Amino acid sequence: MKRFCLIASTLFFALFLSRFAVAQDWAKTQQDFADPPQSYNSRPLWFWNEVPNREATIAQMKRCVESGYAGLAILPAFRDPAMKFMSPEFLEQYKVAADTAQELGLKLCLYDEFWFPSGSAGGLMRERFPEYLCQRLDMIETDTDAEATVSLDIPAGTLMGCVLMNRETFERTNITALAENGILHWQRPASDGNKYKIMAFVSVLDGERDLVDYLEPQAMQKFVELTYAGYQKAMPEHFGTTIDSAFYDEPMLYTPGGGRAWTPKFNEYFEARLGYDPVPLYPAMFFDVGPDTASARNALFGFRATLFSEGFVKTITDWLKPFNVPLTGHLDQEEVVNPTGVTGDAIKFFEYQDIPGLDQIFKYGRGSKMYKLISSAATNFDKHLVMTEVYGAEGRIPVDILYREAMDQAAKGINMFVPHAVWYSPKTMPDGMQPELSAYDPLYGPALPEYNRYIGRLHLLLQKPGRHVADIAVLYPIESLQSTYHFNGPISAYEGGVPGTEDNYMDLGETLVFDLHRDFTFLHPETLVNRCKIVHRGEITDKVSLQLVNTQSPAEFSVLVLPSMQTIGVKTLEKIRDFFNAGGCVVAVGTLPQHSAEPGKDDEIQQLLREIFSDDIMKKSDFTGIAAIEHSPPGKGTAFFILVAVKDFLNLATDCFGVADVAFADNKQLPKSSATGSLNYRHRVIDGRDIYFFSNSTDAKIDTVVSLRGTFTQLAWWNPHDGTITAVPNAVNSEGRTRIAMKLEPVSSLFLVAEP
Repeated sequence: MKRFCLIASTLFFALFLSRFAVAQDWAKTQQDFADPPQSYNSRPLWFWNEVPNREATIAQMKRCVESGYAGLAILPAFRDPAMKFMSPEFLEQYKVAADTAQELGLKLCLYDEFWFPSGSAGGLMRERFPEYLCQRLDMIETDTDAEATVSLDIPAGTLMGCVLMNRETFERTNITALAENGILHWQRPASDGNKYKIMAFVSVLDGERDLVDYLEPQAMQKFVELTYAGYQKAMPEHFGTTIDSAFYDEPMLYTPGGGRAWTPKFNEYFEARLGYDPVPLYPAMFFDVGPDTASARNALFGFRATLFSEGFVKTITDWLKPFNVPLTGHLDQEEVVNPTGVTGDAIKFFEYQDIPGLDQIFKYGRGSKMYKLISSAATNFDKHLVMTEVYGAEGRIPVDILYREAMDQAAKGINMFVPHAVWYSPKTMPDGMQPELSAYDPLYGPALPEYNRYIGRLHLLLQKPGRHVADIAVLYPIESLQSTYHFNGPISAYEGGVPGTEDNYMDLGETLVFDLHRDFTFLHPETLVNRCKIVHRGEITDKVSLQLVNTQSPAEFSVLVLPSMQTIGVKTLEKIRDFFNAGGCVVAVGTLPQHSAEPGKDDEIQQLLREIFSDDIMKKSDFTGIAAIEHSPPGKGTAFFILVAVKDFLNLATDCFGVADVAFADNKQLPKSSATGSLNYRHRVIDGRDIYFFSNSTDAKIDTVVSLRGTFTQLAWWNPHDGTITAVPNAVNSEGRTRIAMKLEPVSSLFLVAEP
């Protein structure tokens, strides 16, 4: 008994100390909110578009302190033979910046390239390691109807395989063994009258834009050796201290070969990981091969996406880890609907990255649809920071755009802002690269200190680890996207190769946020299957939920939305079926999948769908005049099959998604939200406190009543624009909800903090 009392006392004392520490930390947070330490402020890209010198570097860095910046990311961009990238002279000038940053209390983020995209090491890859440059996959083919023999010349490169395909049955055979000395010889068997296509697939050294082979870890090790290791060797005293993070820029799969990026060891890696020969699947990447098309493309394109993440990101993060330098950066063209040929898998790519990131430049709101995709990647892989490179190449935008962009992105989960950019020589900056966000600019210079205090307050609260509260999960339809992608598509590789016009997941996300004012998270199929558990009483609500058991950013969903899909994995759909059977809510918006991501399992997909949506729904073909069908069998959950267009299901919201965590009175009277002006929110639970961020980036004043799930007695408005904290008067608690009046001026935002 004494031992029990001692243990109990020890646990109580530990709990008391923990709560005391949290209370002390929160008191410091309140103090810092009024006047945020400069270390919380934004850190811009600093383009060295002129050969640097000591005096100019020191002067500009001092002006950055005056602007309120917390640090810089040096982006080498000078076009002058007087100084070569990564030369001793260049590293000497970089060390001047690092020494000055240390003296001024600034931090540096290591940008890993000369100009962009990351991967050429400013041309050093071609100069020193040309054999490790990027490769493309070429297909050489010929059709044969009755010929007795066929000879096919194979071009120089690494032969990945040769395939014989029956053009009527699509039966495929690996005939690589028939290739010898650069020629494939095929002999037609006696009495064989079939029509065949004969193909050879070759990985060819391409070297477009001098880029490294992103898919090959050995190639990436050479890139790291030329860049990251070079900086560390030149200034070890600053690496992991003054240089406290690293940044890559715009790697992609659409280069080389118009989206056909490949690597010579693909087959070797594939067989080692998955245990079978990928060669017979190769034709599916170029054209339809019958019933196996969807599964073949999922296998090959899915594995290529894995190699992209592991080869590029993991190689860098593994090297940086001993120095305690976290990696951030972003892909190119994140807003493309079908990412297969551009970024691979826009969620899974960030599995090994410390801080997922995105790129929002060219135009205010251009990338709105993908903000949630990248912030969801962070949630899927238990990261609590999400970076944005923002404002670049937009022209001389009004100062208020700085705030509109920040609040729009913060409401969608972004919490680390990297302005694009400050220029070493504004007079020689390239055309179209404004704004110049430095103290030297007469428009932006005077506004930057206040802007950085605003960003500092956002960072102070939003960068704390905590639970993101959003009842709705939207399945990320990567299995379907991979199944519909193919090489040599009808649109440019830069735009994705295939149109993706039937894929509605991004539009669905925008409708949820802007029209229904409902927050959500994109859930990757692998996350759903492997990292979500079904619980019969959630921690946030008393409904059956999917719990994502994360350490830094746990999440819980009571509704799972299925966007339009042609293909889905059996394990993915089995998990959805199990959630439905346990009492969960499943909402399908658009086309139900017809194919399996695995070979030969289309019938299983249809059976699983019948279990969720009923035989009647699956058998009907004419739904004229019907907006939605509900299936709620006794003892199970509820499934909605929505047939109207994504933008038209506003009136179905309450039925399908239940009562909102955050609801606004007079929803139809609120200003119309869009990518360029919205009323939006984000709800997180941090240190036991419910924290809501409300943003109004429209030109209208908002005067409404907000209804929150839960009963709160101590509420305060925290104003990130001026640092003031004001108690909320006249909160009304009723039926498990709290209602308060909220007023938001145009282009303004507020935090609402509920004390535990």
